[in-house]
Amino acid sequence: MPLVDLPLAQLHEYKGRNPRPADMDEYWDRALAEMRALDPRVELEPYPLKTHHAECFHLWFTGVGGARVHAKYLRPKNAPEPHPAVLLFHGYSGNSGDWADKLAYVSQGYSVAALDVRGQGGLSEDPGGVKGNTLRGHIIRGLDDAPEKLFFRQVYLDCAQLARIVMSMPEVDAKRVGATGGSQGGGLTLACAALEPGIQRAAPVFPFLCDYKRVWEMDLAVAAYEELKTYFRLFDPLHEREEAVFTRLGYIDNQHLAHRIRAEVMMFVGLMDTVCPPSTQFAAYNKIEAPKSVVIYPDYGHEGLPGANDRVFDFMAGL
Repeated sequence: MPLVDLPLAQLHEYKGRNPRPADMDEYWDRALAEMRALDPRVELEPYPLKTHHAECFHLWFTGVGGARVHAKYLRPKNAPEPHPAVLLFHGYSGNSGDWADKLAYVSQGYSVAALDVRGQGGLSEDPGGVKGNTLRGHIIRGLDDAPEKLFFRQVYLDCAQLARIVMSMPEVDAKRVGATGGSQGGGLTLACAALEPGIQRAAPVFPFLCDYKRVWEMDLAVAAYEELKTYFRLFDPLHEREEAVFTRLGYIDNQHLAHRIRAEVMMFVGLMDTVCPPSTQFAAYNKIEAPKSVVIYPDYGHEGLPGANDRVFDFMAGL
């Protein structure tokens, strides 16, 4: 078959290139302690969607750094309680999408929460407040500040916090919650499952935010990963700090969080993906110690994968 990356047999053995910070687990344990100490100040604001079987709400909560974070929350009107829930995470720069496209899960008796990533296309706030440039993208936001200022640290914590909030809803069975999303949403699905071990099923679709050094070495620091090359061109043109930069990025590299996942995982990978190269996705997949499976699309790249939404829906039906 045509290849843009390693042969499939090697992908199943690949363990990643990006350095892992020595204090990775301690870093995230401290971050989770900070998140759990917050008063989230949860608010539900009704939204008048014309549907007979769902109640719809703008859900607001306070995340780390004081940001007011937004998600769409839908719950079935007459479902048995407690019932399952599904968390939805969107692609890079996007938003939580329309209300109506969540109704299939609601019709199954599930609650649904769809996050707006702070600072992107939805309603969530991005308070900022870091040293260094903010011109190109969120991966490098906070890279020249303390490790605790990395932008995606805060986003990963928002995902875990949303999971905790949904699990605490009286109508939700906290032991029957899943998460899914594509691209950035796939990376956030991995991060959420890693940081909230109560997640039972996770379905990441061609996940972003994995194995940054591999992306750069493949000369694919373009499109979603363009900011990696931009950072070096502007701030380290001789790559004198290359190892330190990639090690710092290791804090937000999902391959280094994957061992924390306890959920059953179904991952989707297109072998022609030049946006999130297959090897970067397998770097995370191969470090997952929980039950897992991978659905391979040999001729597809970073695009709609036929049948994937149906497979995810059936997977979540097992909650």
